[in-house]
Parts: sequence; structure tokens; C-alpha cells
Amino acid sequence: MSVRRIGVLTSGGDAPGMNAAIRAAVRAALNSNLEVMGIFRGFEGLINQDLKVFDHRAVSNIIGRGGTILKTARSADFMTEEGQKRAVETVKKFGLDGLILIGGNGTYNGGIVLSRKWNVPCIGVPGTIDNDINGTDSTIGADTAVNTALEAIDKIRDTVTSMERIFVVEVMGRDSGFIAVQVGLASGSEDVLIPERKFEIHKMCHDMVEGNLRGKVSWIVIVAEGAAKAEDVAKQITEITSLETRVAVLGHIQRGGSPTAKDRNLASMLGAEAVNLLNRGETCKAVGVISENINIVDLEFAVTKKELKTDNFYQLIKTLT
Repeated sequence: MSVRRIGVLTSGGDAPGMNAAIRAAVRAALNSNLEVMGIFRGFEGLINQDLKVFDHRAVSNIIGRGGTILKTARSADFMTEEGQKRAVETVKKFGLDGLILIGGNGTYNGGIVLSRKWNVPCIGVPGTIDNDINGTDSTIGADTAVNTALEAIDKIRDTVTSMERIFVVEVMGRDSGFIAVQVGLASGSEDVLIPERKFEIHKMCHDMVEGNLRGKVSWIVIVAEGAAKAEDVAKQITEITSLETRVAVLGHIQRGGSPTAKDRNLASMLGAEAVNLLNRGETCKAVGVISENINIVDLEFAVTKKELKTDNFYQLIKTLT
């Protein structure tokens, strides 16, 4: 089947660089003489027929913008048989020969359903700050999120040092400690708590007391949200050590802002490659980069648990404390 018209959507949590991926997909498609429709608000927009024809100018000046011009939403309706039928009806009504889905695990799982169950060709582009998609060294938005968190922690360090306190900083990462270990090492933080590694609160508190006796009067602990809540950790530290603690929750600040050059370039490469895959008749695939080379995997593999190699990072953090 020849490809004449494709749809592009973003779904799940937004990530810096999604707009760059949209831009690349649209312009690469137009360069291949394909028509492109932007689908607003993810799978919810597909269900509700919230689509618009995109031309070359529709994606002008968005490469450096955070967020997504297509908006994003999580769709409970798409989880139902009826919702999926309505989404497929939209695909047929608007003559879409394939979809490019920009997002994370939830988005990819939606692509698996559309591809395998309803025979809608789908290609996934990894847009998530957690870097938890298999088949790619990095996901779009991860580098920006790490640098955003690092900038905030560097500023917190000024206060920590000046006021001689313990700060517990919570970063995003419900199932992944990627951001936490990256900023933990880069910021010179003293400890990192992540979902992938069991932590011993009493051992950490003992180290704090020992450090305090040696004259170390400031301490930063990075906590991935999936490992613990910063408030709970800070409370335990105070109860065990009697040392004064403060809490900073960085929250959604990590998702916003202008994407780094690394994320813009990654998004541009993967958005364009997704169009190439649809043109070749591929479906249920995910695009990624391994050692700076394009890598293609099945969506089913992309959503399997990605192993985060934390031991070397963690040991280096402790060595340099």
C-alpha cells in the first residue's frame, strides 16, 4: 500500500524536544510528497477527530520551544474497546495511512494496540524525560530535564553551603532513577535514592553524623520520586540525626524549557526517520539511537523494562563525597 497521508500526535507527559520531533516529521513527510495531519491531545484527539492539516509553515519557529504544539493528554477512553473503534474510525475517515506517535511507554502501548489489533501502521518516537525506553541510548527530553534539574540544584547548593544545612531534593522519576543519578553525580551531591536500588536510611544518617563531626556541615540528598518522598526522607533524617533539614521538590519544572542542542538534534533525526519507516511500509516499530546510529526495534521490545546501570554512578558519587 502506498502512503499518501500520515498523522502525527504527542501523548503522555510532555518532554522538551517534542516540538522539534513534530517539525522534523512534518517537513520530512512533506519533502516526500506526503500530506500530514496534526492530531491534537494524543489518542483523545484521535477519538474526538481533533485533527488539522499541517503545511510547511505550521511548524515554523518551534524547534526551540518546550512542550508540544499538538498538546498532550492521557486518554481513559482509548483504554476501552469502544474508544479504540472510534480512533480507528477517525483514521479511516481522514484517510491516514500511518501514524507517528511521539511519547513514552504509554504512547507506545497505544501504538501496539493500533498496529497489532486494528492494523493501523504506527511508528514510535521516544519522547520522555525518564530515558526509560529500550532500543535507544537517549530519549527526547532526557538531556534537557537533567540540565534543568542540575541548574536548580546548583542554586540550592549555594544556600546549603551558606546556611550549613541538609537539603533533600526530589526529582522526577516514578519508575526510573535516570535523572537522579545523572544530577547526583554532576552536582556533587552526597547521596542519591532511586527506585532501582534499595537504600539504607540509617546508614545514610550515620554518614551524615560522621561527616558533621569531621566538620562537614552541608549535605544534599537527591531523591527520585519513585524511591521516596522528599518530605518523608527529610523527616526521618531529622528524627535520627537531630540535624536540620530542608526540602525542595523540583516537580514539573524539569519538563519545561527550551530543549538542549542534543535533544533538538535527536528529535530531528528520529522524527525524520519515523517518516522513512512509514514510507517503507513498516509498522509497530520504534526509532532510537545507539552509539549515534539509528536503531529500529519492535514497539513490544521498546516498552520492556530498561536496565539502568546505576552501580558505577552510585559508587563514584560515594567515592567523591
